[in-house]
Amino acid sequence: MKKIVEVKNLSVSFNTYNGEVQAVRNISFDLFEGETLAIVGESGSGKSVTSKSLLRLNPTESTMIKSGHIFYNGHDILSSSEQEIRAIRGAEIAMIFQDPMTALNPTMTIGHQIAESIKKHTTLRGRHITNRVIELLQLVGIKEADKRYKQYPHQFSGGMRQRIVIAMALACEPRIIIADEPTTALDVSIQAQILELLKNLQQKMNLSIIFITHDLGVVAKMADRVAVMYAGKIIEIGLVDEIFYHCQHPYTQGLLAAMPNPDIETNSLYAIPGTPPNLLHPPTGDAFAARNKHALKIDFIEEPPMFQVSDTHFAATWLLHEHAPKIVPVHQQLAQVQQEKRQAPTIFDKEHPYLSLKEVKQHFSLSKNTVNKAVDGITFDIYKGEIFGLVGESGCGKSTTGRSIIGLHAITSGEIHVDGRNINDHQTKKDKLAFNSKVQMIFQDPYSSLNPRMKIMDIIAEGLAIHEVPKSEWKSKIYELLNIVGLTKEYANRYPHELSGGQRQRIGIARALAVEPELIIADEPISALDVSIQAQIVNLLKKLQQERGLTYLFIAHDLSMVKYISNRIGVMYRGKIVELADSQELYDHPVHPYTKSLLSAIPLPNPKLERDRKRIIFNEATYQANRNTASESFVEIRPGHFVMLTEEELVQYRSAQEGGILR
Repeated sequence: MKKIVEVKNLSVSFNTYNGEVQAVRNISFDLFEGETLAIVGESGSGKSVTSKSLLRLNPTESTMIKSGHIFYNGHDILSSSEQEIRAIRGAEIAMIFQDPMTALNPTMTIGHQIAESIKKHTTLRGRHITNRVIELLQLVGIKEADKRYKQYPHQFSGGMRQRIVIAMALACEPRIIIADEPTTALDVSIQAQILELLKNLQQKMNLSIIFITHDLGVVAKMADRVAVMYAGKIIEIGLVDEIFYHCQHPYTQGLLAAMPNPDIETNSLYAIPGTPPNLLHPPTGDAFAARNKHALKIDFIEEPPMFQVSDTHFAATWLLHEHAPKIVPVHQQLAQVQQEKRQAPTIFDKEHPYLSLKEVKQHFSLSKNTVNKAVDGITFDIYKGEIFGLVGESGCGKSTTGRSIIGLHAITSGEIHVDGRNINDHQTKKDKLAFNSKVQMIFQDPYSSLNPRMKIMDIIAEGLAIHEVPKSEWKSKIYELLNIVGLTKEYANRYPHELSGGQRQRIGIARALAVEPELIIADEPISALDVSIQAQIVNLLKKLQQERGLTYLFIAHDLSMVKYISNRIGVMYRGKIVELADSQELYDHPVHPYTKSLLSAIPLPNPKLERDRKRIIFNEATYQANRNTASESFVEIRPGHFVMLTEEELVQYRSAQEGGILR
């Protein structure tokens, strides 16, 4: 295979108020024609800085290139003039950014934005540019492209905006695409569509792709080779099968072990201990040594070289030295431990549910004649001490349901009972305080849900003050809460910007626990976090639930994580719950076509399975057409397993069951 890019001994630092941050430290790798190279690692590992260096997109005023070369077409990008780089950007190397909303200009039509690079890098003009824009939009799967190219970014969904960003990247037929976390903010089914789109475009156009992500399921689906980064260094690189089935570095093994696998029953996820080092002062020796329980003495003294495992596989760990002890990798240890016996199902008091929703509707008036039926008549119960998962794509009504329960929205109709009391009944101020101490919410974004001007102590103390806890008890209570969520009391005097994403989410949990609630609504609490941090937060939520007898409504779109944490799962689609069952039952016997589609879209951290897996496409038009001609009802098809079916679908299901097709 022909090398298209060579990165040699690249080191990139940033000047900050606190000193020099050594973001990328002496890394080398090649990119070959037509291949997908995935770069994986936690936030702050140097993935994005590396990719932006290929186009010199890091901020010039604070970036220092300490050493190295990036060769493309025989030219060193780092020593090229600004004019030469502009000729390459977009035309030969293009980038797909993580957040499609910030990557697009909200004041310009999408057609105008795609046309910009075509005008700059090609000789096309006038109607020819318009035709090219429409052709690109059709290529990335946007229907009615001849009309929609005149629309603005806010008139498209998140998945459609990401398709537009891909169309912009492809506008000048580049040789290389750098995709920086392009599916992180998307639902699993939209993510699957975008990944399939990229793979198809790569085959059509013989593209080389650098795919940056922290999701190993996505890596298994997309990558030919994988480079694992930690603390600014590439610590392992090899073919995708080598990394997944024969990885050598303890950090890679830890990442694989932290991924929830829907096919394996387990009571806790593996979480990599500790946190990444501060790159203001990188540690001596192996940067991962402090988090590695198998670390050798030499790991704290001398940095390991890249050991060759095969012609294509290299890893920087002293455990590969001929005199190092042989250890069983953590992800293999977990696989070797016999599958834990399934615990006997918890017995819940089903006569007296803690939370009960009956025909709840939440409609929003968008204009004189337009109503958004965000929640359209849902009924379900959550029992005391249960974790109930609510899943579905963006816009299905999950978060609106959670916000309605906590009282952020006054419901249009229906009843919501918490601990036997209808929350819509007239409440005194004292009643509202009592309700707010019983029900708390953990929000999705740990960055925007904490006041940046307040210290952690004051953020947690807010709830204590509102609920009239004596001020003399605050300090001890706050320290106790920090300890419960795995942080030391020193964090009390810090500001949110001084904490990592995972630490901020722990503060959000501590704040929710401050008033000793009985029901916690967790709205996408892990979607913004790295896989290893996700495992820590989910283990913490489960531990707290067992110790304090908490009841959770766990809202998410990651079905593998929801299956792991939940006792029962409800699947939402267009404001309705279309399927509800025990988590294992739902995974083993999905019935509704929408549920089947969601489950088939979960990326699994197993390249061999991903290669052969066929995604089940949910045909929305056919589904809706059937509903227009027949009424549907929520039917119990197996004990505790309810599905929204028409009479005809129920007959088909039962005949299939009797015929032995379903067991």
